[in-house]
This record gives sequence, structure tokens and C-alpha cells, in this order.
Amino acid sequence: MPQPVAASEPHVAVLAFPFSTHAAPLLSIISRLASAAPNTLFSFFNTAESNNSLFSTHKHYFLSNVKAYDVSNGVPEGYIFIGKPQEDIELFMKVAPDTLRKAVAEAEAETRRKVSCLVNDGFLWFAAKMAEEMEVPFVPCWLSGSSSLSAHFYTDLIRETVGLQGIEGREDEQLKFIPGMSKVCIRDLPEGVLFGNLQSIFSHMLHQMGLKLPQGEAVVINSFEELDPTINNDLKSKFNQFLNVGPFNLISPPPEVPDTSGCLPWLDRQKPASVAYLGFGSVSRLSPNEIVAVAEALEASKVPFIWSLKKNLQAHLPKTKLNGIVVEWVPQLDILAHNAVGVFINHGGWSSLMESMGCGVPMIIRPFFGDQRLNARMVQDEWEIGVSVEGGTITKNGLLRSLDLILWQENEKKTRENARKFKQLAEKAIGPRGSSMKNFKALVDIVSRPKDA
Repeated sequence: MPQPVAASEPHVAVLAFPFSTHAAPLLSIISRLASAAPNTLFSFFNTAESNNSLFSTHKHYFLSNVKAYDVSNGVPEGYIFIGKPQEDIELFMKVAPDTLRKAVAEAEAETRRKVSCLVNDGFLWFAAKMAEEMEVPFVPCWLSGSSSLSAHFYTDLIRETVGLQGIEGREDEQLKFIPGMSKVCIRDLPEGVLFGNLQSIFSHMLHQMGLKLPQGEAVVINSFEELDPTINNDLKSKFNQFLNVGPFNLISPPPEVPDTSGCLPWLDRQKPASVAYLGFGSVSRLSPNEIVAVAEALEASKVPFIWSLKKNLQAHLPKTKLNGIVVEWVPQLDILAHNAVGVFINHGGWSSLMESMGCGVPMIIRPFFGDQRLNARMVQDEWEIGVSVEGGTITKNGLLRSLDLILWQENEKKTRENARKFKQLAEKAIGPRGSSMKNFKALVDIVSRPKDA
């Protein structure tokens, strides 16, 4: 006879978004929670493809009380992709509500522990309905910054105030009606707010997320309160609890990885704050013309550099004499923490920003999509810890001017001091009496609460 499902012991269902780099940071904070709440079981629901990737690169996050479950990616058998933008996301989202409900029920039966809380990637807005049906609290996690979260929360207000028609020519208008966003321009907004196909499943997902967030027991974010105090205070007034528990890379640091490319000994031979490190994430791709422009700028500037560039993209490098290292993969955190690194040239992804900020390294940002333009604006005009590339794409002369601003011009000292200031604030936030640690303890209390409590 099957054993009855227990209701007394906490069991958290974690719903991951399996695309881009969403699953790994969510798993990192779950691992930290699992360590802090060893009697709580965490069932991690994700596609097989994403789980397999996590097992190969982040196996250390799967503690004894964290168990992975595979769910359908929504791709029908024999399906042929037609190359439609976000096609894989749309297929997943069409089936996710049903497949996740069934998977959670199966995990309850297998573990004989009723789910007591849902923790979900904020993109999975339907978790609000799931939690209501299960009569449990839900905790959406936003894996980017508070400015992009605010943009999605205020989508309806932005559309009403700016309008959906006649935006051309007004792209530089600032969003002064949103608390803490006075330096953000219309052009900086993520797709799905005013731009892109607003009728797509992806845009609908983002809009619904913004509407459902206030229903959460708490909203968790990969940031720290001192970074955006005005936005933070505003969102605190809108949500039941708004918990900055980051930077995740500091509160739940990954283990050391071997430096197979020999970058660290090479850095040891360079002058302090002289090296440019270039890394554009695992999804963003520079065009062949931009790869050439980067190489020509590096050659002309004679700046020593480390460039993390996929093997297939290295074929676009020109035959120039470069004063640096081009490799497929580097231990990014170790590179950024080295005192020889003077600037991080990146795509503006939030995890990269948090890692750079945690190491006190100024940035040059070439944004591609999503929140990256908004992040670049905050880096340049709000926090003043870097610059965005001119015109949004890299040219030889544009990158030379950016390198000049960050490494040699008079404002270099101010930029570097600001970067160090935020490094110190981030370290303080995760300290024993810090804001992120206080918020983390509140989150532990939520997820370790039995369903009957």
C-alpha cells in the first residue's frame, strides 16, 4: 500500500526557465537555501537538456536535499524548427503549465511530501495560479536588476504614458515618471514593453509576469539594496516583500575551476589595471565585422587583453599582431578578481554585471537584447562605472574612444573609484549584518515553513 503524502515537512517546488542563462543562477540560490534549510526538500523542475547542462557544469549545486526532475521542452516528436524568433520558448511555454503541474504532483507522490511553497523563475507567471490551486505561497525570482523588473512591473503605465504609436523620433525621451528611472530612455526598454512583437507569447509572458508579481509571498532579486535605493524602496511598497539577496555570485560562490588556458600566470606578468578582458556571454554573438573591429582596436591601442571567444568565431579574426590571448573559455571570476584587469568589455548581461561589480572592475558594454540596453544605461549614467559603446555596435574608432575613457582619460579615476565603491557595498550587503543576508534569512524562513504552519 502506498504511503500517505506527508504535510508536515517543507517541500519546495522550484520551477526553472530553461533558456539563456536563467537556470544556473536560480539553482545557485536554491543551493544556498538548501544548505541553510537542510530539512527542506527542494525539487528542481527543468527540461532534460537544461538539467544535463547543469549537471555537467554546476553539479556542486545539487545538494542531498536538492533533486532535479525533467519536464517536457514542448517540442513535438518530429518537429522541424522553422527559425522563428523565440520558437523554442513559445513551444515550452505552451505546455509548461500542464507539464509542470503533473511533474509537481508526481514529485509529491514519489517523495511523500506535499509541496509547501513554489519558487519560480519570474518569467513563469502562471506559478501564481498553480500556487493558488495548491494553497501554498509562491516566490518569483527575478534574475536581473531592479530597473528591468521595474520596467516590466510598470509596463501598462509606460504604454499609457508614452503610447504605442508615434514613438519614432522620441527614443531619447526619459522615463522620469518611473521612480529611479529618470536617466533611462525609451530606447533602453526591453523588448515586450513598447518594442518587438507585443502579441507574441514571449511579450505576453513578460506582461503577465509584471501583473502577477504583487501576488507573491515575496519577490526575490539577484541584487543588493544599496545599488538602486530609489527603485528598491518603490518596489518594496508594491510587493508583499522585496528581497534583494545578491549578488548571487558572492552569496553562493561557485567552486574554483582550473585555469586550463594559462590566463592567470599571464596576468601575473601584466601591470595593475592595464588589461582588457572581453567576454560576451554564452548566447550573444558579435558579428564578423564587429570581431574585426575589436581586433583592430586592440591592435591599435596596444592594450594587453584576454578575449573569451568561441572557436567557430575565432575564424573571423583578422591576421593582425595582437598583444593578448584569445581562448574559448576562461575562469571569468578569477580573471575579474585579478588586479591586472582594468576593464571588462561585455554584453551587459546581469550576471556579468554582478560579477564585474563584485570585483570592482569598470565596464564597456555592447548590449544585444532584453535587459542589456537598460543595464548599459545604468552602468554609464546612473552608477557611472563604465560606458556603453557608441551607436550600440562596436567600431574600431568607437572602441578606441571607450578604452581611452576607461583606461586613460581624467574621468578614469572617478569611474574606478565608483566601481570600487559598489564592490565594497556588495561585500557589505552579503556580510553578517548586511542587507542581502538579512533578506536571505527572511527567504529561508519562507521556504522552510511547513504547509500546515
